[in-house]
Amino acid sequence: MGPDNKMFHIMFVSLPHSLDELSAADARRVALGYVSEAFAEALLDGIDVDLFAEAALCAAFRELVAVHGEEKAAALAERLSERVRQGEFSAAARQ
Repeated sequence: MGPDNKMFHIMFVSLPHSLDELSAADARRVALGYVSEAFAEALLDGIDVDLFAEAALCAAFRELVAVHGEEKAAALAERLSERVRQGEFSAAARQ
C-alpha cells in the first residue's frame, strides 16, 4: 500500500429479519457498508485505492446502464460533479 492510500470507515447496520423491511435510507447505508468492506479488503490485499475506486465506479455504471439505460446513468453522472463540489462525499460529511 502506498502513502496515498486512505483507510475507509466501515459502517455496520443491524439488519432486521428481512432486507425488505429496510427504509430506502437504511438500504443505502447497508449497501455502502458492503462497498466499504470491499474497499477495505482490497486495500489490505495491497490494491491501490485509486485503481479500486475507478474499477468500482466502472462496475457501478455498468449495472446502472444495464438496469436503467444509458440516459439515466448519464444523468446521474452529470449530477455527481456538483455533489462532489458540495462536499457530499467528503470525510466531514460522513461524521
